[in-house]
Amino acid sequence: MFSDNPYNDVIAVCLVILVSYFFGIIARRTNIPSVLLLILLGIGLQFGLEAADIPLGRNMFNMLQVLGIVGLIMIVLEASLDLTLTREKRPLIVRSFLIALLGLIGTTFLLTWIINLFIIDDFFTALVYAVPLSIMSSSIILPSVVVLPETKKEFMIYESTFSDILGIMLFYFLLDQAGNESTGAIIKNVSLNIFLTVALSLIVSYLLILLVQQIRDKAKLFLLISMLILLYAVGKLFHLSSLIVILVFGLVLNNHERFFRGPLNRWINHEVLDGITEEFHTVTLETAFVVRTFFFVVFGMTLELDSLLDLNTALLSLAIVASIYAVRFVCFKIFGMKDILPELFIAPRGLITVLLFFGIPVAYQQSAFSSGILLYSILL
Repeated sequence: MFSDNPYNDVIAVCLVILVSYFFGIIARRTNIPSVLLLILLGIGLQFGLEAADIPLGRNMFNMLQVLGIVGLIMIVLEASLDLTLTREKRPLIVRSFLIALLGLIGTTFLLTWIINLFIIDDFFTALVYAVPLSIMSSSIILPSVVVLPETKKEFMIYESTFSDILGIMLFYFLLDQAGNESTGAIIKNVSLNIFLTVALSLIVSYLLILLVQQIRDKAKLFLLISMLILLYAVGKLFHLSSLIVILVFGLVLNNHERFFRGPLNRWINHEVLDGITEEFHTVTLETAFVVRTFFFVVFGMTLELDSLLDLNTALLSLAIVASIYAVRFVCFKIFGMKDILPELFIAPRGLITVLLFFGIPVAYQQSAFSSGILLYSILL
């Protein structure tokens, strides 16, 4: 994988995970972002490999693609498991959803204009690059808002969760519709795609939940996860919006009392499903930790350090970050929010941004877009 000796690979992987764990402790005690420490670790490894004349190797990047797919699935699943649908929270959910949607669309088009004007001539390619930069990172926001008042904390959790889900879906919608030049055809295809996928997702979610509660074997969680990943992969082969399957399943599982009503209620065991939901939370949390660790380390290993010293890169990064906050301010004012601090400035970019940048197809990759812009956008 990384070297000719598999034991060296095992040692390297374990050491990176151990170091990442200690970075988390350091981050909690010093307020230094663990993301920054992981990137610095990757930069250090980059220098070490260059000094030892060891190439990164193509196998590592192939592994990252697989890890990225699993990571996206787990992130969407974790986000959907955090969404509790209740009548009392309906206004909060609707408002946070609309702000996340409006913020994503507004930021995407403003960043597309900046990237198209200064970096990439092709508008569609600029759009592909803009979407990852427009997504808030719930994995960074969730631990950052624990000290906020309950109403502000809940709003940030819902908004960042919706931003994750909507941003990932938008990114893959764009790639799936890349060949269509007609706006009408794109709208028609996307609408039909979403309708079919949601209908299929509801059927699959009900069947999976009815099935999993009947399994008496304790080793059933990864069986279910494997089935979800299989459904995702098969859906992608048929050009369906597979992440909706994961989203709907998480929503149905976490809110099973609301989805299994009336005659359906006698078919399920709520106590068993509560336990499965708790186990899913643990697995998604652990998986997100591993995915975040390796992606930020590899990001540091592949970073072009010269780009950080380029004045144009720094100025463009500042323009991108300023645009993000400007759109966010406008969205808050549109919805009549008055007390907008500190929420206005809690809009970090993180794991999903890096994951999606790794997922940009070769046909759309542009050397003109400096990796330094990505790093500055994450850190500022």
